[in-house]
Amino acid sequence: MTQAESTATAALPELAAPRPWWRDAVVYQVYVRSFADANGDGVGDLAGVRANLPYLALLGIDALWFNPWYPSPMADTGYDIADYRAIDPAFGTLEEAEQLIAEARALGMRTIVDIVPNHVSNEHPWFRDALASAPGSPERARFWFREGRGENGELPPNDWQSIFGGSAWTRTEDGGEWYLHLFAPEQPDLNWEHEEVWTEHEDVLRFWFDRGAAGVRIDSAALLVKDASLAEPGDGDHPFEDRDELHDIYRRWRAIANGYTEPRVLVGEIWLPDPVRLARYLRQDELHTAFNFDFLACPWDAQRMRTSIQSALDVHEPVDAPSTWVLSNHDVTRPVTRYGREDTSFAFKAKRENTPTDLARGRRRARAAALLAMALPGSMYVYQGEELGLPEVEDIPPDRKQDPMWRRSGGVDPGRDGCRTPMPWTGEQPPFGFSPDGAARSWLDQPADWAPLTVAAQQGDPGSMLSLYREGLRLRRSVPWSGDAITWLPTDDDVLAFARGDRFVCLVNFGPEPVVVPDGAEVLIASNDLEGGALQQDTTVWLRLTDHDRNWATDRSRKEGR
Repeated sequence: MTQAESTATAALPELAAPRPWWRDAVVYQVYVRSFADANGDGVGDLAGVRANLPYLALLGIDALWFNPWYPSPMADTGYDIADYRAIDPAFGTLEEAEQLIAEARALGMRTIVDIVPNHVSNEHPWFRDALASAPGSPERARFWFREGRGENGELPPNDWQSIFGGSAWTRTEDGGEWYLHLFAPEQPDLNWEHEEVWTEHEDVLRFWFDRGAAGVRIDSAALLVKDASLAEPGDGDHPFEDRDELHDIYRRWRAIANGYTEPRVLVGEIWLPDPVRLARYLRQDELHTAFNFDFLACPWDAQRMRTSIQSALDVHEPVDAPSTWVLSNHDVTRPVTRYGREDTSFAFKAKRENTPTDLARGRRRARAAALLAMALPGSMYVYQGEELGLPEVEDIPPDRKQDPMWRRSGGVDPGRDGCRTPMPWTGEQPPFGFSPDGAARSWLDQPADWAPLTVAAQQGDPGSMLSLYREGLRLRRSVPWSGDAITWLPTDDDVLAFARGDRFVCLVNFGPEPVVVPDGAEVLIASNDLEGGALQQDTTVWLRLTDHDRNWATDRSRKEGR
Protein backbone atom coordinates (compact mmCIF):
# COMPACT_ATOMS: atom_id res chain seq x y z
CA MET A 1 0.00 0.00 0.00
CA THR A 2 1.39 3.43 -0.94
CA GLN A 3 1.58 6.29 1.53
CA ALA A 4 -1.24 8.03 -0.33
CA GLU A 5 -3.43 4.93 -0.17
CA SER A 6 -2.63 4.52 3.53
CA THR A 7 -3.58 8.12 4.23
CA ALA A 8 -6.84 7.78 2.26
CA THR A 9 -7.74 4.57 4.08
CA ALA A 10 -7.10 6.15 7.46
CA ALA A 11 -9.41 9.01 6.53
CA LEU A 12 -12.36 6.71 5.88
CA PRO A 13 -15.00 6.77 8.62
CA GLU A 14 -15.29 3.64 10.70
CA LEU A 15 -18.38 1.62 9.95
CA ALA A 16 -20.58 1.28 13.01
CA ALA A 17 -21.02 -2.27 14.22
CA PRO A 18 -24.50 -3.60 13.43
CA ARG A 19 -26.93 -3.21 16.29
CA PRO A 20 -27.35 -6.58 18.05
CA TRP A 21 -30.72 -8.10 17.17
CA TRP A 22 -31.65 -8.81 20.78
CA ARG A 23 -31.59 -5.17 21.86
CA ASP A 24 -34.91 -4.41 20.12
CA ALA A 25 -36.33 -7.89 19.58
CA VAL A 26 -39.93 -8.94 19.98
CA VAL A 27 -39.78 -12.40 21.53
CA TYR A 28 -42.79 -14.72 21.52
CA GLN A 29 -43.03 -17.23 24.36
CA VAL A 30 -44.18 -20.65 23.17
CA TYR A 31 -45.63 -22.90 25.86
CA VAL A 32 -45.46 -25.99 23.66
CA ARG A 33 -48.05 -28.19 25.34
CA SER A 34 -50.68 -25.47 24.89
CA PHE A 35 -49.77 -24.02 21.49
CA ALA A 36 -50.98 -26.51 18.86
CA ASP A 37 -51.55 -30.27 18.90
CA ALA A 38 -50.76 -31.89 15.54
CA ASN A 39 -51.02 -35.57 16.42
CA GLY A 40 -54.33 -35.45 18.30
CA ASP A 41 -53.22 -36.67 21.71
CA GLY A 42 -54.49 -33.52 23.45
CA VAL A 43 -51.00 -32.13 24.08
CA GLY A 44 -49.28 -29.49 21.98
CA ASP A 45 -46.17 -30.58 20.08
CA LEU A 46 -43.34 -29.36 17.89
CA ALA A 47 -45.19 -30.40 14.74
CA GLY A 48 -47.98 -28.06 15.80
CA VAL A 49 -45.51 -25.22 16.26
CA ARG A 50 -43.87 -25.86 12.89
CA ALA A 51 -47.24 -25.80 11.15
CA ASN A 52 -47.96 -22.37 12.63
CA LEU A 53 -44.62 -20.67 12.09
CA PRO A 54 -46.14 -18.50 9.32
CA TYR A 55 -48.68 -17.19 11.84
CA LEU A 56 -45.85 -16.12 14.14
CA ALA A 57 -43.89 -14.54 11.29
CA LEU A 58 -46.98 -12.58 10.23
CA LEU A 59 -47.43 -11.39 13.80
CA GLY A 60 -44.03 -9.68 13.55
CA ILE A 61 -41.90 -11.82 15.84
CA ASP A 62 -38.09 -11.72 15.93
CA ALA A 63 -37.45 -14.73 18.17
CA LEU A 64 -39.26 -17.64 19.81
CA TRP A 65 -38.64 -18.64 23.41
CA PHE A 66 -39.64 -22.20 24.22
CA ASN A 67 -40.47 -23.33 27.72
CA PRO A 68 -38.68 -26.62 28.56
CA TRP A 69 -39.30 -29.23 25.90
CA TYR A 70 -37.04 -31.89 27.43
CA PRO A 71 -37.97 -35.36 28.76
CA SER A 72 -39.72 -34.87 32.08
CA PRO A 73 -42.13 -36.66 34.44
CA MET A 74 -44.07 -33.34 34.32
CA ALA A 75 -44.34 -32.86 38.07
CA ASP A 76 -43.96 -29.16 37.26
CA THR A 77 -45.04 -29.26 33.60
CA GLY A 78 -41.52 -29.63 32.28
CA TYR A 79 -39.43 -27.66 34.74
CA ASP A 80 -38.39 -30.98 36.30
CA ILE A 81 -35.94 -32.13 33.64
CA ALA A 82 -34.69 -35.71 33.30
CA ASP A 83 -32.50 -35.17 30.20
CA TYR A 84 -31.26 -31.81 28.89
CA ARG A 85 -30.15 -33.21 25.52
CA ALA A 86 -33.37 -34.71 24.20
CA ILE A 87 -37.00 -33.80 23.49
CA ASP A 88 -39.91 -35.20 25.48
CA PRO A 89 -41.70 -37.79 23.30
CA ALA A 90 -45.00 -35.99 23.96
CA PHE A 91 -43.59 -33.04 22.01
CA GLY A 92 -41.57 -34.80 19.31
CA THR A 93 -37.95 -35.60 18.62
CA LEU A 94 -34.57 -33.90 18.70
CA GLU A 95 -34.54 -33.99 14.89
CA GLU A 96 -37.85 -32.10 14.85
CA ALA A 97 -36.45 -29.49 17.22
CA GLU A 98 -33.49 -28.96 14.92
CA GLN A 99 -35.84 -28.65 11.93
CA LEU A 100 -38.00 -26.17 13.83
CA ILE A 101 -34.98 -24.01 14.70
CA ALA A 102 -33.90 -23.99 11.04
CA GLU A 103 -37.40 -23.34 9.66
CA ALA A 104 -38.03 -20.50 12.09
CA ARG A 105 -34.71 -18.90 11.16
CA ALA A 106 -35.62 -19.14 7.47
CA LEU A 107 -38.70 -17.03 8.31
CA GLY A 108 -36.59 -14.48 10.18
CA MET A 109 -37.15 -15.80 13.70
CA ARG A 110 -34.42 -16.99 16.04
CA THR A 111 -34.92 -19.56 18.81
CA ILE A 112 -34.25 -19.26 22.53
CA VAL A 113 -34.40 -22.42 24.64
CA ASP A 114 -35.10 -22.68 28.35
CA ILE A 115 -32.28 -23.79 30.68
CA VAL A 116 -33.12 -24.82 34.26
CA PRO A 117 -29.84 -24.83 36.21
CA ASN A 118 -31.17 -24.69 39.77
CA HIS A 119 -32.61 -28.20 39.88
CA VAL A 120 -33.31 -31.39 37.95
CA SER A 121 -36.05 -34.01 38.05
CA ASN A 122 -35.95 -36.62 40.77
CA GLU A 123 -35.85 -39.05 37.83
CA HIS A 124 -32.66 -37.53 36.42
CA PRO A 125 -29.87 -40.16 36.36
CA TRP A 126 -27.77 -38.08 38.73
CA PHE A 127 -30.46 -38.04 41.41
CA ARG A 128 -31.29 -41.71 40.97
CA ASP A 129 -27.60 -42.48 41.50
CA ALA A 130 -27.60 -40.23 44.56
CA LEU A 131 -30.53 -42.07 46.16
CA ALA A 132 -28.85 -45.40 45.45
CA SER A 133 -25.60 -44.23 47.06
CA ALA A 134 -24.57 -43.85 50.67
CA PRO A 135 -24.47 -40.57 52.62
CA GLY A 136 -21.26 -38.71 51.92
CA SER A 137 -20.83 -40.33 48.51
CA PRO A 138 -19.67 -38.41 45.39
CA GLU A 139 -23.09 -39.01 43.85
CA ARG A 140 -24.84 -37.19 46.69
CA ALA A 141 -22.33 -34.34 46.59
CA ARG A 142 -23.98 -33.01 43.41
CA PHE A 143 -27.07 -32.17 45.49
CA TRP A 144 -27.86 -30.80 48.97
CA PHE A 145 -28.21 -33.87 51.18
CA ARG A 146 -28.09 -33.19 54.92
CA GLU A 147 -28.89 -34.95 58.17
CA GLY A 148 -32.03 -33.78 59.92
CA ARG A 149 -32.41 -32.08 63.25
CA GLY A 150 -34.03 -33.64 66.31
CA GLU A 151 -33.20 -36.70 68.33
CA ASN A 152 -33.57 -39.05 65.38
CA GLY A 153 -33.12 -36.60 62.50
CA GLU A 154 -36.87 -36.33 62.13
CA LEU A 155 -36.87 -32.56 61.57
CA PRO A 156 -35.65 -30.79 58.38
CA PRO A 157 -32.08 -29.46 58.48
CA ASN A 158 -33.40 -25.90 58.71
CA ASP A 159 -36.59 -23.89 58.24
CA TRP A 160 -36.16 -22.88 54.60
CA GLN A 161 -39.49 -22.81 52.78
CA SER A 162 -40.26 -23.99 49.27
CA ILE A 163 -41.38 -21.36 46.77
CA PHE A 164 -44.29 -23.71 46.07
CA GLY A 165 -45.24 -23.83 49.76
CA GLY A 166 -44.23 -26.04 52.66
CA SER A 167 -40.76 -27.12 53.70
CA ALA A 168 -37.90 -26.94 51.20
CA TRP A 169 -36.67 -30.33 52.47
CA THR A 170 -37.84 -33.90 51.86
CA ARG A 171 -36.52 -36.94 53.67
CA THR A 172 -35.40 -39.98 51.72
CA GLU A 173 -37.76 -42.95 51.84
CA ASP A 174 -35.38 -44.92 54.04
CA GLY A 175 -35.69 -42.30 56.77
CA GLY A 176 -32.12 -41.15 56.38
CA GLU A 177 -30.91 -37.83 55.04
CA TRP A 178 -32.97 -34.94 53.75
CA TYR A 179 -32.51 -33.24 50.37
CA LEU A 180 -33.16 -29.63 49.42
CA HIS A 181 -35.74 -28.52 46.85
CA LEU A 182 -36.65 -24.85 46.59
CA PHE A 183 -39.58 -25.88 44.41
CA ALA A 184 -41.41 -29.25 44.40
CA PRO A 185 -39.96 -32.40 46.05
CA GLU A 186 -39.64 -33.81 42.54
CA GLN A 187 -37.15 -31.01 41.76
CA PRO A 188 -34.01 -31.55 43.87
CA ASP A 189 -31.63 -28.58 43.90
CA LEU A 190 -28.18 -28.97 42.41
CA ASN A 191 -25.07 -28.07 44.40
CA TRP A 192 -23.24 -25.37 42.44
CA GLU A 193 -20.17 -25.80 44.62
CA HIS A 194 -19.55 -29.01 42.65
CA GLU A 195 -17.40 -28.65 39.51
CA GLU A 196 -19.35 -31.37 37.66
CA VAL A 197 -22.49 -29.23 37.92
CA TRP A 198 -20.64 -26.34 36.25
CA THR A 199 -19.21 -28.43 33.42
CA GLU A 200 -22.49 -30.26 32.77
CA HIS A 201 -24.41 -27.07 32.22
CA GLU A 202 -21.68 -25.55 30.09
CA ASP A 203 -21.85 -28.65 27.89
CA VAL A 204 -25.63 -28.29 27.68
CA LEU A 205 -25.24 -24.70 26.51
CA ARG A 206 -22.89 -25.79 23.74
CA PHE A 207 -25.21 -28.66 22.80
CA TRP A 208 -28.07 -26.29 21.99
CA PHE A 209 -25.94 -23.47 20.61
CA ASP A 210 -24.37 -25.95 18.18
CA ARG A 211 -27.87 -26.87 16.99
CA GLY A 212 -28.71 -23.29 16.09
CA ALA A 213 -30.29 -21.96 19.26
CA ALA A 214 -29.66 -18.20 19.34
CA GLY A 215 -29.73 -18.02 23.12
CA VAL A 216 -31.04 -19.36 26.40
CA ARG A 217 -33.53 -18.15 28.95
CA ILE A 218 -32.21 -19.03 32.40
CA ASP A 219 -34.88 -20.18 34.83
CA SER A 220 -34.63 -19.00 38.46
CA ALA A 221 -31.30 -17.43 37.58
CA ALA A 222 -30.72 -15.84 41.00
CA LEU A 223 -31.23 -19.00 43.08
CA LEU A 224 -28.42 -21.36 42.07
CA VAL A 225 -25.87 -20.69 44.83
CA LYS A 226 -26.65 -21.53 48.47
CA ASP A 227 -24.99 -20.71 51.77
CA ALA A 228 -23.28 -23.95 52.75
CA SER A 229 -23.92 -23.21 56.42
CA LEU A 230 -27.68 -23.33 55.72
CA ALA A 231 -28.22 -20.08 57.61
CA GLU A 232 -31.74 -18.74 57.95
CA PRO A 233 -32.73 -15.60 55.99
CA GLY A 234 -31.83 -12.53 58.02
CA ASP A 235 -30.42 -9.05 57.72
CA GLY A 236 -27.28 -10.08 55.82
CA ASP A 237 -26.84 -11.91 52.53
CA HIS A 238 -29.78 -14.10 51.59
CA PRO A 239 -28.82 -17.77 52.02
CA PHE A 240 -30.08 -18.86 48.59
CA GLU A 241 -30.94 -15.78 46.53
CA ASP A 242 -28.72 -13.31 44.65
CA ARG A 243 -25.45 -14.50 46.16
CA ASP A 244 -22.26 -12.95 44.83
CA GLU A 245 -20.83 -16.25 43.63
CA LEU A 246 -23.50 -16.38 40.90
CA HIS A 247 -21.65 -13.84 38.80
CA ASP A 248 -18.72 -16.19 38.27
CA ILE A 249 -21.09 -18.74 36.74
CA TYR A 250 -22.55 -16.27 34.28
CA ARG A 251 -19.15 -14.87 33.30
CA ARG A 252 -18.16 -18.36 32.18
CA TRP A 253 -21.45 -18.73 30.32
CA ARG A 254 -20.96 -15.39 28.59
CA ALA A 255 -17.51 -16.47 27.40
CA ILE A 256 -19.10 -19.55 25.82
CA ALA A 257 -21.86 -17.48 24.21
CA ASN A 258 -19.34 -15.01 22.82
CA GLY A 259 -17.33 -17.82 21.24
CA TYR A 260 -19.82 -18.28 18.39
CA THR A 261 -19.68 -16.40 15.09
CA GLU A 262 -23.06 -14.95 15.95
CA PRO A 263 -22.76 -14.53 19.72
CA ARG A 264 -25.52 -16.31 21.62
CA VAL A 265 -27.77 -14.44 24.03
CA LEU A 266 -28.28 -15.03 27.77
CA VAL A 267 -31.62 -13.96 29.24
CA GLY A 268 -32.16 -14.17 33.00
CA GLU A 269 -35.34 -14.81 34.95
CA ILE A 270 -34.41 -12.71 37.96
CA TRP A 271 -37.03 -11.57 40.47
CA LEU A 272 -35.18 -9.01 42.63
CA PRO A 273 -36.68 -5.99 44.41
CA ASP A 274 -33.38 -4.09 44.32
CA PRO A 275 -32.80 -2.70 40.79
CA VAL A 276 -29.15 -1.96 41.51
CA ARG A 277 -28.54 -5.61 42.40
CA LEU A 278 -30.38 -6.64 39.22
CA ALA A 279 -28.13 -4.44 37.08
CA ARG A 280 -25.05 -6.32 38.30
CA TYR A 281 -26.18 -9.35 36.28
CA LEU A 282 -26.24 -7.22 33.12
CA ARG A 283 -22.64 -6.11 33.08
CA GLN A 284 -20.90 -6.54 29.75
CA ASP A 285 -19.34 -9.90 30.68
CA GLU A 286 -22.49 -11.48 32.17
CA LEU A 287 -26.11 -11.70 30.97
CA HIS A 288 -27.41 -9.70 28.01
CA THR A 289 -30.90 -9.03 29.36
CA ALA A 290 -33.18 -9.90 32.27
CA PHE A 291 -36.94 -9.87 32.56
CA ASN A 292 -38.40 -6.63 33.88
CA PHE A 293 -40.78 -8.04 36.45
CA ASP A 294 -41.41 -4.70 38.11
CA PHE A 295 -43.13 -3.51 34.93
CA LEU A 296 -45.11 -6.76 34.68
CA ALA A 297 -46.33 -6.47 38.28
CA CYS A 298 -46.95 -2.71 38.17
CA PRO A 299 -50.55 -1.59 38.82
CA TRP A 300 -52.46 0.27 36.12
CA ASP A 301 -51.68 3.74 37.43
CA ALA A 302 -50.00 6.57 35.53
CA GLN A 303 -47.50 7.64 38.15
CA ARG A 304 -46.63 4.12 39.30
CA MET A 305 -46.13 3.11 35.67
CA ARG A 306 -43.95 6.12 34.97
CA THR A 307 -41.80 5.35 38.00
CA SER A 308 -41.43 1.73 36.93
CA ILE A 309 -40.43 2.67 33.39
CA GLN A 310 -37.96 5.36 34.41
CA SER A 311 -36.42 3.16 37.08
CA ALA A 312 -35.82 0.41 34.53
CA LEU A 313 -34.22 2.80 32.06
CA ASP A 314 -32.04 4.35 34.76
CA VAL A 315 -30.81 0.98 35.98
CA HIS A 316 -30.02 -0.39 32.53
CA GLU A 317 -28.28 2.68 31.12
CA PRO A 318 -25.00 2.47 33.12
CA VAL A 319 -24.44 -1.14 32.03
CA ASP A 320 -25.56 -0.45 28.44
CA ALA A 321 -28.22 -3.15 28.53
CA PRO A 322 -31.71 -2.84 27.06
CA SER A 323 -34.69 -3.15 29.32
CA THR A 324 -37.30 -5.79 28.59
CA TRP A 325 -41.01 -5.07 28.65
CA VAL A 326 -43.16 -7.98 29.75
CA LEU A 327 -46.91 -8.01 30.42
CA SER A 328 -47.44 -11.72 31.00
CA ASN A 329 -45.94 -15.20 30.97
CA HIS A 330 -46.76 -18.78 31.92
CA ASP A 331 -46.59 -17.99 35.65
CA VAL A 332 -48.80 -14.93 36.09
CA THR A 333 -52.45 -13.91 35.78
CA ARG A 334 -53.23 -12.88 32.20
CA PRO A 335 -53.42 -9.09 31.63
CA VAL A 336 -57.05 -9.01 30.51
CA THR A 337 -58.06 -10.48 33.86
CA ARG A 338 -55.48 -8.73 36.03
CA TYR A 339 -56.24 -5.26 34.66
CA GLY A 340 -59.96 -5.84 35.14
CA ARG A 341 -59.65 -6.04 38.92
CA GLU A 342 -59.64 -3.45 41.65
CA ASP A 343 -56.04 -4.37 42.49
CA THR A 344 -54.29 -4.40 39.11
CA SER A 345 -50.82 -5.27 40.42
CA PHE A 346 -49.48 -8.81 40.45
CA ALA A 347 -48.09 -10.77 43.36
CA PHE A 348 -48.05 -14.54 43.77
CA LYS A 349 -49.14 -14.24 47.39
CA ALA A 350 -52.20 -12.21 46.41
CA LYS A 351 -53.59 -14.69 43.88
CA ARG A 352 -57.06 -15.84 44.87
CA GLU A 353 -59.98 -17.44 43.07
CA ASN A 354 -63.37 -15.71 42.77
CA THR A 355 -61.86 -12.22 42.64
CA PRO A 356 -64.37 -9.77 41.06
CA THR A 357 -63.24 -8.92 37.52
CA ASP A 358 -64.53 -6.54 34.85
CA LEU A 359 -63.23 -8.20 31.67
CA ALA A 360 -64.36 -5.36 29.39
CA ARG A 361 -62.31 -2.89 31.42
CA GLY A 362 -59.45 -5.36 31.61
CA ARG A 363 -59.44 -5.82 27.84
CA ARG A 364 -59.41 -2.07 27.25
CA ARG A 365 -56.48 -1.63 29.62
CA ALA A 366 -54.60 -4.63 28.19
CA ARG A 367 -54.82 -3.07 24.73
CA ALA A 368 -53.48 0.23 26.07
CA ALA A 369 -50.70 -1.53 27.98
CA ALA A 370 -49.65 -3.46 24.87
CA LEU A 371 -49.13 -0.29 22.82
CA LEU A 372 -47.34 1.36 25.73
CA ALA A 373 -44.91 -1.58 25.97
CA MET A 374 -44.34 -1.61 22.21
CA ALA A 375 -43.41 2.08 22.25
CA LEU A 376 -40.67 1.77 24.85
CA PRO A 377 -37.00 1.31 23.95
CA GLY A 378 -35.64 -2.19 24.42
CA SER A 379 -37.00 -5.68 23.78
CA MET A 380 -40.54 -6.95 24.31
CA TYR A 381 -41.89 -10.38 25.24
CA VAL A 382 -45.31 -11.63 24.16
CA TYR A 383 -46.74 -14.71 25.86
CA GLN A 384 -48.80 -16.91 23.57
CA GLY A 385 -52.48 -15.97 23.66
CA GLU A 386 -51.69 -12.47 24.90
CA GLU A 387 -52.11 -11.28 21.31
CA LEU A 388 -55.61 -12.79 21.33
CA GLY A 389 -56.66 -11.14 24.58
CA LEU A 390 -57.22 -14.47 26.31
CA PRO A 391 -58.47 -14.11 29.89
CA GLU A 392 -57.35 -16.19 32.86
CA VAL A 393 -59.36 -19.43 33.10
CA GLU A 394 -60.53 -19.52 36.71
CA ASP A 395 -63.07 -22.34 36.85
CA ILE A 396 -60.79 -25.33 36.29
CA PRO A 397 -62.16 -28.27 38.33
CA PRO A 398 -59.83 -29.54 41.06
CA ASP A 399 -59.45 -32.93 39.40
CA ARG A 400 -58.14 -31.24 36.23
CA LYS A 401 -55.58 -28.94 37.85
CA GLN A 402 -51.94 -29.73 37.23
CA ASP A 403 -49.92 -27.04 39.00
CA PRO A 404 -47.98 -27.99 42.15
CA MET A 405 -48.46 -24.44 43.48
CA TRP A 406 -52.16 -25.23 43.87
CA ARG A 407 -51.56 -28.63 45.45
CA ARG A 408 -48.87 -27.54 47.90
CA SER A 409 -50.87 -24.49 49.04
CA GLY A 410 -53.81 -26.70 49.95
CA GLY A 411 -55.90 -25.00 47.28
CA VAL A 412 -55.39 -21.49 48.67
CA ASP A 413 -53.29 -20.45 45.66
CA PRO A 414 -55.29 -21.16 42.47
CA GLY A 415 -52.06 -22.04 40.69
CA ARG A 416 -50.91 -21.18 37.20
CA ASP A 417 -53.04 -23.50 35.06
CA GLY A 418 -55.42 -20.65 34.26
CA CYS A 419 -52.87 -18.88 32.05
CA ARG A 420 -51.74 -22.11 30.38
CA THR A 421 -54.97 -23.17 28.71
CA PRO A 422 -54.53 -24.27 25.06
CA MET A 423 -54.64 -21.69 22.27
CA PRO A 424 -57.92 -21.31 20.32
CA TRP A 425 -57.28 -21.29 16.58
CA THR A 426 -60.59 -21.78 14.77
CA GLY A 427 -64.13 -23.10 15.10
CA GLU A 428 -67.14 -22.63 17.35
CA GLN A 429 -66.44 -25.07 20.15
CA PRO A 430 -63.53 -26.64 22.03
CA PRO A 431 -60.84 -27.54 21.21
CA PHE A 432 -61.11 -24.63 18.75
CA GLY A 433 -58.60 -26.09 16.31
CA PHE A 434 -55.97 -26.71 18.96
CA SER A 435 -56.24 -30.43 18.11
CA PRO A 436 -57.51 -32.11 14.92
CA ASP A 437 -61.01 -33.56 14.70
CA GLY A 438 -61.48 -36.70 16.76
CA ALA A 439 -58.54 -35.93 19.02
CA ALA A 440 -58.18 -36.85 22.67
CA ARG A 441 -59.36 -34.39 25.30
CA SER A 442 -56.99 -31.44 25.69
CA TRP A 443 -54.68 -31.62 28.70
CA LEU A 444 -56.52 -28.54 30.00
CA ASP A 445 -60.02 -27.64 28.85
CA GLN A 446 -60.81 -24.38 27.06
CA PRO A 447 -63.88 -22.35 28.03
CA ALA A 448 -66.84 -23.01 25.74
CA ASP A 449 -67.28 -19.27 25.05
CA TRP A 450 -63.89 -18.69 23.39
CA ALA A 451 -65.17 -18.78 19.78
CA PRO A 452 -64.85 -14.96 19.40
CA LEU A 453 -61.24 -15.17 20.62
CA THR A 454 -59.90 -17.63 18.04
CA VAL A 455 -57.25 -16.61 15.55
CA ALA A 456 -59.71 -17.19 12.70
CA ALA A 457 -62.35 -14.96 14.29
CA GLN A 458 -59.92 -12.13 15.00
CA GLN A 459 -57.67 -12.00 11.95
CA GLY A 460 -60.31 -10.44 9.73
CA ASP A 461 -61.50 -7.94 12.36
CA PRO A 462 -59.53 -4.66 12.31
CA GLY A 463 -60.73 -3.91 15.84
CA SER A 464 -59.55 -7.19 17.36
CA MET A 465 -56.70 -7.66 19.80
CA LEU A 466 -54.83 -9.74 17.20
CA SER A 467 -55.08 -6.94 14.64
CA LEU A 468 -53.86 -4.44 17.23
CA TYR A 469 -50.78 -6.56 17.96
CA ARG A 470 -50.02 -7.16 14.28
CA GLU A 471 -50.31 -3.50 13.38
CA GLY A 472 -48.50 -2.30 16.50
CA LEU A 473 -45.57 -4.64 15.93
CA ARG A 474 -45.45 -3.67 12.24
CA LEU A 475 -45.32 0.02 13.10
CA ARG A 476 -42.75 -0.64 15.81
CA ARG A 477 -40.25 -1.43 13.05
CA SER A 478 -40.87 1.78 11.12
CA VAL A 479 -42.12 4.60 13.35
CA PRO A 480 -40.02 7.80 13.39
CA TRP A 481 -38.33 7.38 16.75
CA SER A 482 -34.62 7.36 17.37
CA GLY A 483 -32.24 6.07 20.02
CA ASP A 484 -32.92 4.40 23.35
CA ALA A 485 -33.90 7.53 25.29
CA ILE A 486 -37.33 8.87 26.07
CA THR A 487 -38.30 12.38 27.12
CA TRP A 488 -41.20 12.69 29.54
CA LEU A 489 -43.68 15.42 28.68
CA PRO A 490 -45.57 17.34 31.37
CA THR A 491 -49.15 16.13 31.75
CA ASP A 492 -51.92 15.76 34.26
CA ASP A 493 -51.38 13.11 36.93
CA ASP A 494 -53.61 10.61 35.13
CA VAL A 495 -51.74 10.85 31.83
CA LEU A 496 -48.40 9.56 30.60
CA ALA A 497 -46.71 11.23 27.64
CA PHE A 498 -43.22 10.72 26.32
CA ALA A 499 -41.32 11.52 23.15
CA ARG A 500 -38.66 9.52 21.34
CA GLY A 501 -36.84 11.97 19.14
CA ASP A 502 -38.66 15.04 17.86
CA ARG A 503 -41.29 13.31 15.72
CA PHE A 504 -42.79 10.56 17.88
CA VAL A 505 -45.01 10.86 20.95
CA CYS A 506 -46.80 8.17 22.94
CA LEU A 507 -49.81 9.29 25.01
CA VAL A 508 -51.60 7.10 27.56
CA ASN A 509 -54.74 8.27 29.32
CA PHE A 510 -55.34 6.43 32.60
CA GLY A 511 -57.96 8.85 33.93
CA PRO A 512 -61.63 9.64 33.31
CA GLU A 513 -61.09 13.00 31.60
CA PRO A 514 -60.58 12.89 27.80
CA VAL A 515 -57.17 13.97 26.48
CA VAL A 516 -57.16 15.94 23.23
CA VAL A 517 -54.66 14.97 20.54
CA PRO A 518 -52.47 17.94 19.48
CA ASP A 519 -53.62 19.72 16.33
CA GLY A 520 -51.88 18.49 13.22
CA ALA A 521 -50.39 15.36 14.78
CA GLU A 522 -50.88 12.20 12.75
CA VAL A 523 -52.41 9.30 14.67
CA LEU A 524 -50.37 6.23 13.80
CA ILE A 525 -52.32 3.79 15.94
CA ALA A 526 -54.66 3.91 18.93
CA SER A 527 -55.58 1.13 21.32
CA ASN A 528 -59.23 2.20 21.28
CA ASP A 529 -61.35 4.55 19.18
CA LEU A 530 -60.78 8.26 19.68
CA GLU A 531 -63.90 10.32 20.27
CA GLY A 532 -63.86 13.85 18.94
CA GLY A 533 -60.11 13.68 18.50
CA ALA A 534 -59.60 12.77 22.16
CA LEU A 535 -58.35 9.76 24.08
CA GLN A 536 -60.90 8.30 26.42
CA GLN A 537 -59.91 6.53 29.63
CA ASP A 538 -57.53 3.56 29.33
CA THR A 539 -56.35 4.44 25.83
CA THR A 540 -52.89 4.69 24.27
CA VAL A 541 -52.11 6.53 21.05
CA TRP A 542 -48.95 6.89 18.96
CA LEU A 543 -48.48 10.23 17.22
CA ARG A 544 -46.24 11.29 14.37
CA LEU A 545 -45.42 14.99 14.58
CA THR A 546 -45.25 16.96 11.32
CA ASP A 547 -42.80 19.77 10.57
CA HIS A 548 -45.53 22.18 11.67
CA ASP A 549 -45.99 20.72 15.14
CA ARG A 550 -42.72 18.85 15.78
CA ASN A 551 -41.70 21.52 18.30
CA TRP A 552 -44.73 20.62 20.40
CA ALA A 553 -42.83 17.85 22.23
CA THR A 554 -39.68 19.95 22.55
CA ASP A 555 -41.55 22.93 23.97
CA ARG A 556 -43.41 20.80 26.47
CA SER A 557 -40.25 19.04 27.61
CA ARG A 558 -38.55 22.40 28.19
CA LYS A 559 -41.41 23.36 30.50
CA GLU A 560 -40.52 20.31 32.58
CA GLY A 561 -36.88 21.31 32.71
CA ARG A 562 -35.55 18.48 30.50
